[in-house]
Amino acid sequence: MASVSLELPAEALSALRLDPSAFVREMRFAAAIYWYERGELSQAAAARVAGLERLAFLDLLADRKADVFLVDLHDLQQEVARG
Repeated sequence: MASVSLELPAEALSALRLDPSAFVREMRFAAAIYWYERGELSQAAAARVAGLERLAFLDLLADRKADVFLVDLHDLQQEVARG
């Protein structure tokens, strides 16, 4: 697994009231959800970014009120038309 290092102002941690390890976990969750909702990662890939199993990632999406299943309207219309 790749490792990334970044510097953040101390206020970022204190504002969220998170210790560094919890902050990293939240950043992984946020990045995974963001990239999944943009369609840049599949559910499985986003789950790996989040450090979760796929079903746990689906639970995370639901807990965060994010779209669990993304459907492209054009693809859906074509599928319905095929009947």
